[in-house]
Order: sequence, then structure tokens, then C-alpha cells
Amino acid sequence: MSIAWKGAPEIKGVAGWSGKVRGRALYDVAYLCSVPASVDIPGAGFSNEARRVRLGAQGSMLGGFGYQFEVDYAVGGSELIDAYISYKEGPLKLIVGQHNNFQGLDELTSSNNTSFMERSAFTDAFDFERKLGLSATYNLDKVMLQAGIFTDNIDDLNDGNNTVSVDGRVAYTSRVGAAQLHLGTSIHLRDLGDEVTSVRYRQRPMVNSVDTRFINTDRISGAQKAFNFGLEAAVINGRFYSSLETHWMQVDRLEAPDPTFFGGAIEAGYFLTSDKRQYKAGTFKAIKVNHPVGNGGIGAWQLNVRFDHLDLVDAGIVGGQQDAYMASLIWTPINFVRLLLNYGHISYSDTQFIVKGAPDDFSVNVFGLRTQINF
Repeated sequence: MSIAWKGAPEIKGVAGWSGKVRGRALYDVAYLCSVPASVDIPGAGFSNEARRVRLGAQGSMLGGFGYQFEVDYAVGGSELIDAYISYKEGPLKLIVGQHNNFQGLDELTSSNNTSFMERSAFTDAFDFERKLGLSATYNLDKVMLQAGIFTDNIDDLNDGNNTVSVDGRVAYTSRVGAAQLHLGTSIHLRDLGDEVTSVRYRQRPMVNSVDTRFINTDRISGAQKAFNFGLEAAVINGRFYSSLETHWMQVDRLEAPDPTFFGGAIEAGYFLTSDKRQYKAGTFKAIKVNHPVGNGGIGAWQLNVRFDHLDLVDAGIVGGQQDAYMASLIWTPINFVRLLLNYGHISYSDTQFIVKGAPDDFSVNVFGLRTQINF
């Protein structure tokens, strides 16, 4: 038996047996300002929350089997996040249980490793979440193929939901000189079943602690199916990185026009220190601090900018449009610890009837601070 350290002890035994406690604690403080004077916004001003407080375990077993289980306690109770068993044989990996269904680069990148406090607006607006299902991943030399069949999130199954979705993703990775290149696409077809008769797409102003959605389709009745399609690209070259992702969401309705909504974000970042963004198997990974605090260094310092667009207006549905201009500064003093400072200027249009008293066009400013530890 041997013990390694990956933010917490990882115990390894013979014949592939291993086990490790995993978890994270993300605490946020935010300030929303420049709200129109005519609007009484719940959550305007200062807000704070424990964004994620998770605890779980992961490990491997004899014969190529593995497991991961994690619960979030930051939602006023407990919410099951991951709960699955895996099997790996060569380039093939099978997973059964609750896990991610290959929505795209930003969503599949862990919240421990994102470049802003929240992911791109479309990931939350389009209800990207873990679901119960069976999936397969096959890794070739430069191409990764992912596909699966899923039902709902395990917490929604108690409500009688019986949706079924088929999801797939292809990712291509290559080295171009010193640069790491990533290209990908994903496709998702969801049958809403008999119990789900409406869908809704909406988004907060770039921080989760503000419980107001300035952009909101409200309930879209007669929904039968949802089809979404995404494109993704990224490059890492030394201290610099950039990524681009777009997503289209179409709702098939009974005896009504089918709306198609769009979201996309482009971002770039640069390390002020001799560090770089890490990448593996189709997602961004945690950076490895070259000169950590306590070892004579100042940690890793990273500057990021993002433009984020979300359009929820189509086929008679007026859910508003949002353009966010964002910047962040991230300090990672040691591996597994981060401090994030965020700013966003968000412009809204076609929003007159979404929030009571709001004009058709307006903008807000939002500041955010996150402290984070993961293991």
C-alpha cells in the first residue's frame, strides 16, 4: 500500500485498488449596482452565499472498475452531484449512473478550474446539468468520441419526469508547434415525455447569489422535444490561452412556431507568472503552480477577459437579450486554493415585461469575489 497527496490523501493498494476523499468549498460575495431607479430588484446591492460545499469519494477497483460519489450541501439541504460506477479497458471508458452528458467544453470543465466565478450564460440558461444514464468515451490518438443515453437529473425523477435524451460529443486535440489546440462539437436530442409540458430558459446577472433573472422566457407551453447543438474551440500557447463556444437551443412545440435560442462566449487569458492553463481529455484542468507561496514564490496570477452573449428572443418568445463584458483576476497561491475577483458590465434589451418596472433597454454592473479550496 502507498499514500500519495492530491489535496487529500489518496491510498493505493494492489491490483488497481485505490481510494480518495474529494470535495470543495466555494464561498462568494457579490455587489450588483447601476440598476435602474424605477426597478425594485431583490438581491440588488450586496449578496453572498456558499456557492458549493461538496464532499465525496472516488477510487478504482480490481478489473478496471472505478467509482465516484459526491454530495453538495450548499443548497439548503443536500443534493446528489455525482454517483456512478465506471469501467475502463484501454481507450474505452463506460459510465453508468449520474454524471455529465457531454454538453461542451465550459460545462465539462470543473468549477474548480473555470476562469470566472460562473460559466458562460448559456450553460445555466439552457439547463445544462448532470443526469442519470449510460455513456461511453473512446479515446483515439487525437480524437475523443463520447455518446450516451440519459434520463433526468436524479433529484427530478421523484417528480415523475420521464424525459429521455441522446447526447454525443466529438473532440479533436493536436499540437501545433508549442500550442495546444482543441476543437469540438456536441449534439443533444431530448424527448420531454408525457409529464413535462413546458420549458423555461433564464439567467441571473453573472453571479449566482443574485436571485433575479433580467432575461427569462417564462414558461413555453406545448413543448415536446428540445434539440441543442454546440461548437467549441480553444488554444493554449505558453502563458496565453483563448476559447470560443457557441450553442443553439431549439424547442419543438405542439401547434406553435419552434423557437431557436442562441448563446456564445469568447474569452482569453494571460498568466502574469510563469504558469499556464492545463488541458487534458477535452477539458481544462487545474493549473500547477510553479512557484507556490511558502516556497519562496508568489503563486500563479492570471488575467482573463470574456464577451458573453445570450439571445432568448425568437418565434414570438421575448425573453430578452444579454451582452456581458467581463474581466477577472485569479490568484492561485498554492495548488488547490484560489481567490477570484470578477467584474461584469451587462447590457440588456427586449426586457420590458420580464422584471416589473424594468425598461426595455438598460445595463447593470456586478462585482464578485470568491474564495475556494478543493481537494
